[in-house]
Amino acid sequence: MGAKAGFALKLLQWFVRGIQFCCCALVLALFSYFLAVLSHRNLAIPTYTRAVEGISGIGVLYTIIGLLLLCCLAGHPFTSFIAIVLDICFVGSFIYVAIANKDGASSCTGTSVNTPFGTGNANDLINDSHPTYKQACQMQTACFAVSIVAVIFFIISALIEFVLVRHRRKEQRFGPSPANNYTSGYARRRGIFGLFRRRGTATTDNPNMLPEHTHPDQLRQSYNTEATAVENGAGYNKFQHDGQVAYPETGTAVPHTEPAGYRY
Repeated sequence: MGAKAGFALKLLQWFVRGIQFCCCALVLALFSYFLAVLSHRNLAIPTYTRAVEGISGIGVLYTIIGLLLLCCLAGHPFTSFIAIVLDICFVGSFIYVAIANKDGASSCTGTSVNTPFGTGNANDLINDSHPTYKQACQMQTACFAVSIVAVIFFIISALIEFVLVRHRRKEQRFGPSPANNYTSGYARRRGIFGLFRRRGTATTDNPNMLPEHTHPDQLRQSYNTEATAVENGAGYNKFQHDGQVAYPETGTAVPHTEPAGYRY
């Protein structure tokens, strides 16, 4: 169970990181195009376009590294802590990207369409050359949409990293045991009622448990003692017959009595 759960978590994190990579790569590609056109036509470059370009570029690099490290360091406390912190930072960063592309949330039609190239009629060319203001606005619409998707998936990846750390600690705490057939992972819970059981209380006998040691009050007194215990409060002296002293004083003769039912 433990190995399958770990593989499923890694596979899910791979999928999430892949979506993040695609979102960052799309924003990076479109804003690289914006910057190239603005620079080529000697137009003023808005500050937010440089910021979005940097955020998306770092996001692409981060998601690639995350995909690679997921193979060997998934659930490691140190790397997962760094990943959670960076995921939270990228949540805020892509919220900024969405705000920077808020003009893309419009219908991209009319006479005053706002784009990184300025404001103009939707069907007019920018500096008498492609793209049109409508096409530039539609590119911003794509950036706005994928930035919202990126925010959601960066939140999900932070939660998965937390779950991976907990899963790794459970694997290290329990390890192979009879409960998991000496493979890996931890014991399977017995239904939903296992959540409410107290830890450390055994509900069934463990066939692999060693037998309990004998307590001192359960031991039979040794034959080297004066009496052999028959029951609590009663005793039988094996060194003394009726009318005899168990340990006579030195030099005192003890008369011999013939045991009952015995003939010489």
